[in-house]
Amino acid sequence: MARRGMSFGVFLAPFHALGENPTVAMSRDMELIEWLDHLGYDEAWIGEHHSAGWEIIAAPEIFIGAALERTKHIRLGSGVTSLPYHHPMLVAQRFVQLDHMSRGRTMLGCGPGALVTDAYMMGIKPTDQRRRMMEALEAIVALLECGEPVTMETDWFTLREARLHLAPWTEGRFPIAVASTITPFGMMAAGRHGIGVLSIGAGIPGGPEMLAKQWQIAEEEAAKHGKTMDRGDWRVVVNMHLAEDDEEALRQVKAGERLETVTYFEETLGRPPGRADDPVREGVKMGTTLIGSPETAIRGIEYLLELSKGGFGGILFRANEWANREDTMKSYELFARYVAPRFQGSMDTLHGSNAFVRENRLRVLEGNVEAVKRAFTDTGREVPAGFEDRTLGAGDLPKEDEDAAE
Repeated sequence: MARRGMSFGVFLAPFHALGENPTVAMSRDMELIEWLDHLGYDEAWIGEHHSAGWEIIAAPEIFIGAALERTKHIRLGSGVTSLPYHHPMLVAQRFVQLDHMSRGRTMLGCGPGALVTDAYMMGIKPTDQRRRMMEALEAIVALLECGEPVTMETDWFTLREARLHLAPWTEGRFPIAVASTITPFGMMAAGRHGIGVLSIGAGIPGGPEMLAKQWQIAEEEAAKHGKTMDRGDWRVVVNMHLAEDDEEALRQVKAGERLETVTYFEETLGRPPGRADDPVREGVKMGTTLIGSPETAIRGIEYLLELSKGGFGGILFRANEWANREDTMKSYELFARYVAPRFQGSMDTLHGSNAFVRENRLRVLEGNVEAVKRAFTDTGREVPAGFEDRTLGAGDLPKEDEDAAE
C-alpha cells in the first residue's frame, strides 16, 4: 500500500573515492540501506557502472537481492539498469524473480548508460545507446504484459515468440521508471509507455527551472501514444545533507564535495570546472541542493514543488560520502524526523489534537477535577490544599478562583 504524501529515498550510484577499500565501501552501502529501512524511507535505487573507478556496483540485481534479506519495508530498484548492455528478456526475467523474492518491493529503473567508457569497452557506439534503450524498453514492457508472444528483430537482439514463464508477483507489473537528465529523451521514453521518471537533471544548474517543461514533454509524448502520466511516479533527484544549522551542514560536506567533483567529474570524466567559488552554497540558492538545517530543506522542497507547477511524487537523495559516516547517518535521521513528516501528512492530526487540548483544556478538564475531588470526599477524606491550582494550573482557573488562590 502506498504511503500518504510524498515518498523519499536515495539514488545510490554509489560514489566512493579512489584509495578506499571497495569491499568495505560496499558494506557501508548495505549498512545505509538498512539504516534507511529502519528510519522509514520509502525507496533506494542502486546503480550499474563498469568503469572509471568510483561507482563500484556492476550488478544492482545482486545488491538488491542481498538487501531484500536485510530489510523489511523499503522498496529497492535499479538506478539504473543500462538497457543497451543486456538482452531485454534477461532483464525482464531477473526483475520478475526479484519481484517474487521481495513480495512486491522491487522496481526497475532504465537508462541508456551513463558512462561512455562502459559502452566503449563493450563495442557499443554512443550514438546507438539511446536507440538501443528504446528498443529494449519496448520489448521489456511487452514481455511483462504476459499476453501474446513477443517477436522482435533488431541489429543487436532477437526475440522469437518470446514469453515469460513466470509472471510478475505484483499485479499488473512492478514499477518501471526512466532516468532523465537535461535532454528530452528520458521524458519522451517515459511518456511513450506511461511509466515513471527519475529526474537526475534536477540536481544540476538550471535543472529545477526545467522541471515543468520536462514534465510537459512527457505528457505530450504520452498523449501521442494513448498513455497518461502520473505525477505520483515522478521522482526528483537532488543532493541533501542536514545538520542542526546551515553553516555546520555546509562545513561538514565542503571537503568531500570538492574531492568528488574535482577528482571524478572534472579530472576523470572531463566535466568543465565550475565557476562558483562555493558551489555547494550556490547550489542551495539555486534549489539544486538541500544542504543546511531541516528548515532549510523544507523551504528547498517547497521551492522545487513550486517550480514543478503541479508537484511530483517523491524526492531521491543522491547518496554521497561528502561528510563522514557519523554525520551522514545523522543527516538521514534528521530528515526522517523533522522534514519528511511535513510532506507526508503524518504531523497534521498531531498538531490538530494538540491545538484542541490547548484551546479546550479548561472546559474539558474541569469535569475531571470534580471527579478527582469526589474520589477524596466520597471516601471521607479531605481534598488536599491547593488541589485545583496544581491540577489545572493557576493560569487556567476562573477569575474568582484566581483571587481566592491569592
